[in-house]
Amino acid sequence: MENLKLSQEEFDFISKLISIASTGSSPVENAEFGTLPYGEKPFEALKFFLDTASAAGMRTGIIENRVGWCEFGPENAEAIGIVCHLDVVPAGEGWNTDPFTLTEKDGILYGRGIVDDKGPAAASFLAMKRLLDSGYEPSKRIRLILGTDEERSCSCVETYAVKGEVPSFSITPDGEFPVIYAEKGILQIKIYTDEASKVTAKGGSAANMVPASCSCTINGTEYHGKGKMAHASKPELGINAIFDLISTLDKAGADYSSSPLLTFISKEIACYSAAEYTGCNITDESGSVTANPSILSCSQDGESLTIDIRCPVSYSMDSIVSHFANKAAHYDLFCEVIHQMDPLYKAKDLPEISVLTDIWKDNMSSYTGFKPEYLSEFTEPIAIGGGTYARHMPDTIAFGIQTPWQEDQCHQANECRALSDFETDIKVMGEVIKGLTSDNV
Repeated sequence: MENLKLSQEEFDFISKLISIASTGSSPVENAEFGTLPYGEKPFEALKFFLDTASAAGMRTGIIENRVGWCEFGPENAEAIGIVCHLDVVPAGEGWNTDPFTLTEKDGILYGRGIVDDKGPAAASFLAMKRLLDSGYEPSKRIRLILGTDEERSCSCVETYAVKGEVPSFSITPDGEFPVIYAEKGILQIKIYTDEASKVTAKGGSAANMVPASCSCTINGTEYHGKGKMAHASKPELGINAIFDLISTLDKAGADYSSSPLLTFISKEIACYSAAEYTGCNITDESGSVTANPSILSCSQDGESLTIDIRCPVSYSMDSIVSHFANKAAHYDLFCEVIHQMDPLYKAKDLPEISVLTDIWKDNMSSYTGFKPEYLSEFTEPIAIGGGTYARHMPDTIAFGIQTPWQEDQCHQANECRALSDFETDIKVMGEVIKGLTSDNV
């Protein structure tokens, strides 16, 4: 693995992977492969990936068309895992290039999934392939596990955890550096009424994304809210179009009092901080609460608002639900939990965490934008608000692949990664493989 430059064959592989618009959809029946539980495109990405791995000489497998794996190393040896996903969020608005065409411009790679999480999956595979081609013989197996519905349910890797072989230790490069030892609790609730709405409103496309656009029609007049897309775990990096819509309505003097939900948003959410409107006012080692109203709908079928909340590891998510239910009741609205994941916490003194921390320290200066002072700022294990596969696979922690000093690219328009950083990703994953398959761990 001495030559770090991406070859044309490697570039073509990631280019083909990015070109598959693998956003999850409803189940479909396929004449050759049977039921595809997440739709055609996520399975197409998985099949392409595993066919490539098989042609490279790796062992492969698929479970229920939900999740697959490829591996090399002694067949009966202990397994070390890398867990990635091949599905992506919708492209959204605001792109300067085709989101499903890998585009290189001024040394930067653009494309939906280049960071979250096709790029890390590809970097992991290419590291494996380079090691395999070089004749490297690990004492343990290295298995790359590939889910296809992480962005919606994680049922893919949950299926694997029940029906597949669970490695003795795994990483998931679906977060950021350095090692992530804790992840906040994730709570998605719906504030709603089934009563037909007297207004029409629509905004947002996914619960874990800051909505970039929102519109509303009141008495024949249409109003618009504009925002900036970002990952729901870091709403401060985006601009929420639902909040912008409320501001637009207020500035125009529009009367939306006939909508209990819009009134609720205006009076109970839009003018307060996340800590205030969620009732969670503590900060612990995992940070403070974040909240993101993500999907708004008002129609003849009723009114609903989905809110994504990232909760400190020491706080009760039930308390947040009770807080919202009490507030909503004053507007004849209801509160329903639609998704919940408990927080994750691992001991910082695990030997694997020490190995990964050393690998990060040795390579962080190779990433673009590095400054010497970052050696004292960004080396120790951290806690995050994002949710990774680590919650769904035993003995798994998140490690990489974004650097802490760079702008978060997850779920953003013009998602990108420097080509040199992607090449460093391959090197890092190669060292991870060697480090975790060592007899000393």
